[in-house]
Amino acid sequence: MDARAILAALRRGETPSAAELAWFAEGLANGDISDAQAGAFAMVVCLQGLDQPGRRALTLAMRDSGDVLTWDLPGPVIDKHSTGGVGDCVSLLLAPALAECGAYVPMISGRGLGHTGGTLDKMEAIPGVTTQVGEARLRRITADLGCAIVGATGRIAPADKRLYAVRDVTATVESLDLITASILSKKLAASPQALVLDVKIGSGAFMKTADEARALARSLVETANAAGCKTTALITDMNQPIASALGNGLEVAEVMRALTSGEMSPLIEITAALGGVLLSQAGLSQNEELGADEIRQALLSGRVAKRFGDMVAAQGGPADFAQHWARYLPVAPVIHEVAAPRAGFVSAMDGEALGLAVVHLGGGRLVEDDVVDPAVGISDLLRLGTWVEQGETLARIHAARESAALAAEVALLGALTLADQTPKVPVLLHERIG
Repeated sequence: MDARAILAALRRGETPSAAELAWFAEGLANGDISDAQAGAFAMVVCLQGLDQPGRRALTLAMRDSGDVLTWDLPGPVIDKHSTGGVGDCVSLLLAPALAECGAYVPMISGRGLGHTGGTLDKMEAIPGVTTQVGEARLRRITADLGCAIVGATGRIAPADKRLYAVRDVTATVESLDLITASILSKKLAASPQALVLDVKIGSGAFMKTADEARALARSLVETANAAGCKTTALITDMNQPIASALGNGLEVAEVMRALTSGEMSPLIEITAALGGVLLSQAGLSQNEELGADEIRQALLSGRVAKRFGDMVAAQGGPADFAQHWARYLPVAPVIHEVAAPRAGFVSAMDGEALGLAVVHLGGGRLVEDDVVDPAVGISDLLRLGTWVEQGETLARIHAARESAALAAEVALLGALTLADQTPKVPVLLHERIG
């Protein structure tokens, strides 16, 4: 086959065959395809688009460019993917909750991207935890505990790794076809029987509008189902952080409070909704509502806290983390309270600006090789609709230096809107696709 012929066909608006796309993906993985050809491929797909069979074929070709895991376990293997947001630590609750309900969850996750936090960065805020485990160890942890949260090895969808780097420098990141193939090639490489997609919408998400979120959700659901994985998407709200904290260690603390307090919260509610979909799809519950109840009860009972602690220990963390988590999580040297400049209702938040404030505190990456500070971030952030008096605390900033805290305060105050009238607070769950 000839890369030039494939590129010419794409330029004419023709979709290459599955065999041609498989050959091209293999060339991306092994280096036979040049950077110029990879960039041209990304650009022409971005401009011309693929039809649904082509999107499925590209996804499977990228999946099959590396290792595809197989499982022999006494229960269903299932998984979840989020399109990214702020204060989104759902995966840390959902994986052990699903395991507690009889599923197996080898969750291959990612790091922070742009203004959003990364699940692996949150896990690594726990001292000793490693997320880079080999396949044999991943299999052992999953079989023994029912769940693991790890990073992809270099042999998982290597074509995607190559193409993703090219997309980043060719302004083709926003291509719906390439986003779909990128997300699903990695998720399907773990061979889940069922998958739920948490597609975020709002100021703290990549998809700001309903139309954008719906288009991505439909593309992902149609492609994953066409590839043989039972998949549903929930479009969930990201006009404010899910947890009341942003920053890796601070979000782990929110997770542990949710798992040990026995109290309902938005974090529990979204976790239950996503888990209910998966339990129903995997045949572990009669329907999504009953499945959500099972997840909710497991979370509120404290059972999931123990399983999460066992997973932490299996990945190198403290053996008593579930009991003494506050002792282990990092603490920033500067904790600065931000006072409300006036009385009013918290009526709007710029979630992206809040996320970027955390990045600039050191809680994310400005360049790829930046070292993340797990202690910094924002905590105790008031939720939309809350009334605050002038001078009362809007949030607390956790910083390495006083100057960084003061800069973050300016960003935080610019990201929040206070109003005299009670705002309409968005619902947590907007829409179900699939």
